Amino acid sequence: MIDYTSVLSRTVTGLKKSGIRKFFDLLDGRKDVIGLTVGQPDFVTPWHIREAGIESLQKGKTYYTSNAGMPELRAEICTYLKRRFALSYMPEETVVTVGGSEAIDLAIRAVTDPGDEIIIPTPSFVCYEPIARLCGGVPVIVKTTVEDRFKLTPEALRAAITPKTKMLVLPYPNNPTGAILTKEELEGIAEVLRGTNILVLSDEIYAEMTYGRQHVSIASLDGMWERTIITSGFSKSYAMTGWRMGYLAAPKPLAEQMLKIHQYAIMCAPTTSQLAAIEALKNGDEDIAMMVGEYDRRRRFVYQGFRDIGIDVFEPEGAFYIYPEVGKFGLDAETFCDRLLNEYKCAIVPGTAFGEGGERFARVSYAYSIKHIEEALNRIEAFVKTLK
Repeated sequence: MIDYTSVLSRTVTGLKKSGIRKFFDLLDGRKDVIGLTVGQPDFVTPWHIREAGIESLQKGKTYYTSNAGMPELRAEICTYLKRRFALSYMPEETVVTVGGSEAIDLAIRAVTDPGDEIIIPTPSFVCYEPIARLCGGVPVIVKTTVEDRFKLTPEALRAAITPKTKMLVLPYPNNPTGAILTKEELEGIAEVLRGTNILVLSDEIYAEMTYGRQHVSIASLDGMWERTIITSGFSKSYAMTGWRMGYLAAPKPLAEQMLKIHQYAIMCAPTTSQLAAIEALKNGDEDIAMMVGEYDRRRRFVYQGFRDIGIDVFEPEGAFYIYPEVGKFGLDAETFCDRLLNEYKCAIVPGTAFGEGGERFARVSYAYSIKHIEEALNRIEAFVKTLK
């Protein structure tokens, strides 16, 4: 018999399992549960995008593409970034990836040597810290607070920087809190970084999902383009989660090295998905506007719903999540969520799944219909009444 403990990587076995996956496993096969857990649009991919994918299959376009992605798609990505966010990139400064998650992986792996420090504000998406550890990097966690509206402050960033700092992860608009950074707030972050050799991984997968103001990328600020790697994708803004389409944009010396990893690990993104993505970029602005308008309606509904229940909650400004403070009822987040699931058949995700600072909070997705959200809020209210 093989002793698997002796042959497996200690780095890998030492990683914690995803807190999100752990909680989702509890839902497996439970038809009686109503959930607000999944960060996935409840919209079907718009028909004209699906039609482009179907047509590509009908015409037999089932071949490999160039490693970096189809030239037409990379050109469309550049046009899109310029048109929507005033960002200037050339096709050779972009790489098409298998989802935004691969783009994040490439960005961290391409710059991290053992011992390098990666600054990660939390709460945030679950993958940054484990990827840094897999590279031998040292995650430096900076906890954001509700008092600061879950925004990274220049003071907190400055305090986290050491001579070993290689990269700052900038996860805004934020999953799970719904926080954003305004242009003025980004200027404060940029001022700390100017004159250093620190890179920025700007995860902008939710860039289209802001409410009341336009998203601003840190790459658009003076002196930031040269140090920023933008990662994004099609899953959220075009309801294309299962198509697994993402991309990165970065200065050519960085993009070339990330492409090298992509060549060996993936080869190329799926051809059908790339052709559908071209159609999305060319003709998908109205789809984005429709979906964001509906998310905004749901955002306001769920925010008011939690306030009416008596749960303190930060009003989200981006993405499609809200982050209520469930700890005020004498339970930690995991206990609150476990009991809500088991006693009232309603599933939300404890904030601890998203890193340090989430012990009193839970993530709620409003990528669901109003009817679905309303029923979940009714169950949460019934549970909370038993705790008062």
